Amino acid sequence: MTGDEKYDIGHYGKDSITDEDVGRLLTITEQAEQFEIMMMYFDCAMSQVRTKLEILNKEMALKNRRNPFEYIKSRLKSPSSIYGKLKVKGVPFTVENIENTINDVAGIRVICSFIDDIYSIRDSFDVQDDVEILQEKDYIASPKENGYRSLHLILRVPIFLSSEKKYMNVEVQFRTIAMDFWASVEHKMKYKREINNAEIIVEELRYSADLINQLDRRMLQIRERIERSEVPSEEEKHAK
Repeated sequence: MTGDEKYDIGHYGKDSITDEDVGRLLTITEQAEQFEIMMMYFDCAMSQVRTKLEILNKEMALKNRRNPFEYIKSRLKSPSSIYGKLKVKGVPFTVENIENTINDVAGIRVICSFIDDIYSIRDSFDVQDDVEILQEKDYIASPKENGYRSLHLILRVPIFLSSEKKYMNVEVQFRTIAMDFWASVEHKMKYKREINNAEIIVEELRYSADLINQLDRRMLQIRERIERSEVPSEEEKHAK
C-alpha cells in the first residue's frame, strides 16, 4: 500500500462513502482525535461569525428601523462531504489537508430582505480589525451561467482557546429571499433526476433567475421610495 492509498476509502472497495466509513478511516490512520478537535475549532469559528452577524443585525435594525436579516442558517460539512471534496481535488484525506485546502467546512447562509443590506453587511466586516476577508465572489454582480446569484465571502477569524489564539476560515453566503427561493428550487430540480433537453431547462432557469433579480431590484426601489416619503421636506419642517 502506498502512502496516499491508506487515506483513500476507494482503496477498500467502497463506491458510496458514508460518515461511518470516514470515521473508520480516521481511526485506521490515527486521526480521529485530531479530526474531532479540528471540527470543534471550525464550530467555534462559525459561532464567532454568527455572533458578529447577530450584533450587526441588531445595530442595523435600530439604525434603520428594520431588520436586514430574515434568518441565518449555519452548518458544518459532514465527514463524507469533506472526504468527497478532497477526493475531487486529488488531495489525500488528512486533517492538515482539510484545514489548509477546504474553505467551507464551516458555512453560514444569511438571508437578507434587500440587495443593499447584503453589501452593507459586507462593508461592516471589511472594517472589523479581527475579521479578514480572504476571498470574495460576487455572483450578484456577475451571476453564474445558470443564473445563480449570491455573495460568497471566505472570512478568517480568531478563536480564543485556553492556551492559544487560532485562526480559522468560515464561508458566508448572502442572498435575498428571492435568490434563496430560486437556488433552493433549482437544487431540488437539478438533483432529483436525469432530464432530457437539459439546455432548454437551463435556459428557463436562467430566465427565471433574471425575473427574480428584476423583482429584487423593484422591491428595493419601492422601499427607497417609502423611506423618502417618510422624510419630511423643508417646507414641512418649517410648517412645524
